[in-house]
Amino acid sequence: MIRIAQIGVGYWGPNLLRNLVSNKDCRVEMVVDLDKERRNFAKNLYPSIQVTDKASDVFENKKIDAVVIATPIATHFDLAHRALEAGKHVLIEKPMAQTVHEIDQIESAAKKKSLIAMAGHTFLYNAAVHSLKELVDSGELGEMRYIYGQRLNLGRIRSDADALWTLAPHDISIVQYLFNDVRPLSVSIHGMDYVQRGIQDVVFIDLIYPKKVMVHLHVSWLDPHKIRRMTLVGSKKMAVYDDMAEHKIAIYDKGIDRMAVLGQNMDFDESGTPKFNHRSGDVYFPKINFEEPLKVEIAHFLDCITRRIPCLTGPAHAREVVRILSGKID
Repeated sequence: MIRIAQIGVGYWGPNLLRNLVSNKDCRVEMVVDLDKERRNFAKNLYPSIQVTDKASDVFENKKIDAVVIATPIATHFDLAHRALEAGKHVLIEKPMAQTVHEIDQIESAAKKKSLIAMAGHTFLYNAAVHSLKELVDSGELGEMRYIYGQRLNLGRIRSDADALWTLAPHDISIVQYLFNDVRPLSVSIHGMDYVQRGIQDVVFIDLIYPKKVMVHLHVSWLDPHKIRRMTLVGSKKMAVYDDMAEHKIAIYDKGIDRMAVLGQNMDFDESGTPKFNHRSGDVYFPKINFEEPLKVEIAHFLDCITRRIPCLTGPAHAREVVRILSGKID
């Protein structure tokens, strides 16, 4: 039985807490939040859990094995490092930290004491994203040509972090997962602040990967549409992952193929203007055995601790996401 404390029960914290409480392989001992209303919220829902406003109560408690951190991004590194120094495993909400250097330090502290440090990139525990990766890895889509993603909504506007650091980690994490964490060759980020000075409300990210693969991501909390969609265009087929749709994955047997043309010398494609065939086949929807991604994420974190299995969203993955967010990939 893994004894766990959670620091932060704000916007995302209640979802984490619910899944922790319902998991039979762990027991939540303590919840920390600076806000009295949030502490009362947790206490009213789960009377047996101790609540406090001091993170030090967690770090000094020798019974606690692991800490889940769901606080503002700027606090992630300090809290994670203190937890690791106290000998506790950590699950840190995305992104793991604000800089690559901070993630390096988190990884070093975890390795020093043989502890697990994991980032909460929840979409990598989504069955639909796993299905998408199977399509890429199997070659069913052919050679990947380009990907574009949209994560848009009207709200929720934050003041502690902008749309880039709040929304883009999801899609960057998915793309990196699809490409086995291969580092892009270039990154370009353009955003603008409209509602609050210095807080970007809309951001466009352009990435170039090896083999001429382009990726374009658009994130915004200032948009009339609620969209969570990613389109993959391959040389054989195309796929759309729509998190808002009933059928999460749609595969389109569409493409443009170059036709072989018989030449005068009984050879093909030796001369003349190339000809192309526009292919438009069936659309089909693979069956997705959906399970709440956060439930799967929590179970994976506990398995990493008890069974020492490789962590899907450990420092290696978290580092590349933050590297892209920072716009510095060299």
